Amino acid sequence: MELELLYQRYARDLYRYLYSLSGDHHMAEDLVHETFYRACLYLEQAEIEAVKPWLFKVGYRAFIDHTRKSKRTLLRRQPPERLDRHTPEQEMLDQEGLQHILALIHSLPQKEAHALLLCDLHQCKQQEAADILGMKLNTLKSHLLRGRRTMRSLLQKEE
Repeated sequence: MELELLYQRYARDLYRYLYSLSGDHHMAEDLVHETFYRACLYLEQAEIEAVKPWLFKVGYRAFIDHTRKSKRTLLRRQPPERLDRHTPEQEMLDQEGLQHILALIHSLPQKEAHALLLCDLHQCKQQEAADILGMKLNTLKSHLLRGRRTMRSLLQKEE
């Protein structure tokens, strides 16, 4: 059978099948083209009796090859721990988590909240935070200790 005739006869069915596998319009189109490319290479050498099942099998193998290749490419580009970290959903959850922590910090007494914000959130050294807040270093340490204990208990209550 001529390749053009095969394409006209089976491309739609093959597309629907590959779309049901991939769930992606563009991938299904690419896989249809890949399937017919492979068919073109093979049909020069052999005569196929049951063409439609054979095309579906070639399409399925093209899908599997594409899936394996894309997984290897993803793993090669980024280590696994970084893959899920920067998705829009994860960034939104991180932002919501930060907003929640800030709300809890602001529920603390003012000096404890300021000490936590400076030392834990903004990473100031304790002496710098004490100077900013106009208090002695030991006083700042006391406020940090009380604030951290309160935060720990608030977070444990939520779990």
